[in-house]
Amino acid sequence: MKNLDKYLSLLNGQVDGLLLTSRYSRHYGAEFDIAEGVAVVTQKGCRYFTDSRYIESAQNNLKGFEVLMVDREHTYFQRLNDAVADFGVTAFGYEEGYLSVAELMDYEKNVNAKFVPCHKAINSFRGRKEPWELELMRKAQSITDKAFAEVLGRIRPGMTELELQAELIYCMYKNGGTGLAFDPIVVSGPNTSLPHGVAGERVIQPGDFVTMDFGASYRGYCSDMTRTVAVGYATEEMRKVYDTVLQAQTAAIAMTRAGIPGRDIDAVARNIIAEAGYGPYFGHGYGHSLGLEIHEGPNPNAANAEPMPVGAVCSAEPGIYLPGKFGVRIEDVTILLEDGCEDITKSPKNLIIV
Repeated sequence: MKNLDKYLSLLNGQVDGLLLTSRYSRHYGAEFDIAEGVAVVTQKGCRYFTDSRYIESAQNNLKGFEVLMVDREHTYFQRLNDAVADFGVTAFGYEEGYLSVAELMDYEKNVNAKFVPCHKAINSFRGRKEPWELELMRKAQSITDKAFAEVLGRIRPGMTELELQAELIYCMYKNGGTGLAFDPIVVSGPNTSLPHGVAGERVIQPGDFVTMDFGASYRGYCSDMTRTVAVGYATEEMRKVYDTVLQAQTAAIAMTRAGIPGRDIDAVARNIIAEAGYGPYFGHGYGHSLGLEIHEGPNPNAANAEPMPVGAVCSAEPGIYLPGKFGVRIEDVTILLEDGCEDITKSPKNLIIV
């Protein structure tokens, strides 16, 4: 089923048009990424508006949309009002999760239609990926795996976290990434106890853990992985924590499948960490969905009592963080199937000492 057809299925008595303003929803509906623009979806026709910087690319690549340029004589509001008149739109469903209050007020003031919040419905389709989307995500993850294999040979005492982060970013682009899924997390030593620490001038030293959380983007689709490696050697305590996190992740992945509530997947990893005595030091959820955005729904975490759908793509990332000492996180990406899951992260997970 085409993504545009999914959007058309939302048109009912409450709304007879969709206004797609976010880059993510425009990409999803058109199945091609244009950096800026606005799209209108109705049963009588679909239009995509963008400016001179992107008009040629849009005209050559957008299927299912009539592509029109905006300029000083033909503003977004004018184009939208033309669509309202041509297609008989009375109410637009819009993405309140992406639109600012000021932007909504401008639309309400200048466009001859009502605006109805529809963010949840518009986003709901992205929780279950189509086969072609899964292929793009496998490609993104393979690029990320290659980057990790290369950067391992570049980690050395004396370099800073920022230097290592630069090497990691270079390796993702060098191996085919078309962008970054998010700003990488590269931390070392006691900074690894910060789940979302920021790379700085700290110099990597022998005996450090180094945690790298990173992902390439490929044609708009994200990858995500975390590996924690030791520099020179690892103490007995470091090994114990690492082994506990790995055991928790392995057990949770083994029982992950569609149809299971997200909180049940989270509980498998959380219970193993708690039984080892580190329960208070695992504060975040076991995982999240990803796709066009690095954080999407539905989520395999303690707050989600709903069954996970077939085709969801979810991270598997338990961690233990000991304040002032060190932390460990190991993260893979899994595709949920009816009878299990496919782990598309191929990098080794044994404790690596560089």
